[in-house]
Amino acid sequence: MAANRTYLSPTEIPPVIPVFPLTGALLLPRADLPLNIFEPRYLAMVDDALAGGRLIGMVQPDEQAPVSARGPGVYKVGCLGRLTQFSETGDGRYLITLTGICRFRIVEELDTTTPYRQFKVDALPFAHDFEAEAGEAAVDRDALLSALAAFLDANKLEADWDGIREAGTETLVNALSVMSPYGALEKQALLEAENLKARADMLVAITQMMLARMPGDGEGSLQ
Repeated sequence: MAANRTYLSPTEIPPVIPVFPLTGALLLPRADLPLNIFEPRYLAMVDDALAGGRLIGMVQPDEQAPVSARGPGVYKVGCLGRLTQFSETGDGRYLITLTGICRFRIVEELDTTTPYRQFKVDALPFAHDFEAEAGEAAVDRDALLSALAAFLDANKLEADWDGIREAGTETLVNALSVMSPYGALEKQALLEAENLKARADMLVAITQMMLARMPGDGEGSLQ
C-alpha cells in the first residue's frame, strides 16, 4: 500500500479518478463509508487503487441523466475517498472503507480500457471541504440531537449517547448523514449541501418529515 497522505487543497486532487456509481451510498469529507466489493470490475478498481494513490470517487446513479455507453447516467456531484481499510474474504470479496477527502463536480466521462468507469473531475468548487471543522459553530447541535433522539425512539433503536455527545460536530453531522436510511434524492441533497450548517439543517428537516409520515405507533419504514 502507498504511504499515508493528507490532501490539503483541491489542486492536489488528480484530474481523472475512478468512479464507483452506487445508489444510496453517501461519502462526505472526513467521514467513513464501508463497502462490500464483489463485482469483478470493482474488484479490479480496488486492485488498481491499491497499486496507486488509493483514491476512488463515489457517485449515485441519476435516473434523469442520459445513459452513456459505459453505464447509467450519474449525478454531477460526488465525493472522492481514500481507501483506508482493506481486507479479503474467503469467497472473493473485498471489504473496504473509504474516508472522504472532498466533493467534486464531474466534467466528463473518459473512454478508457478499464472495466470500471473513469471521469475527469473538478474539486475547485469545494475548496472549503479541506477545512476540518469549518462552520461547526453555526450548527444547531441541540436540534440535531433532538431529531436523532426522536428517530431512535420512533424506531425502537438504541445508541451510544456518551459517544454521540463526545463526537465533534462535523463528525456527528457527516456520520449521521452517511448512516441515514433515507433515499437517493435525500442522500444527494445532503451531499450537495452548501456547508455544514446547511447539511445539519437539512438532516433535521428530512428526519422530521419522515417521522411525520410514520404510523402513530412509530413502527414504519423511513425509506
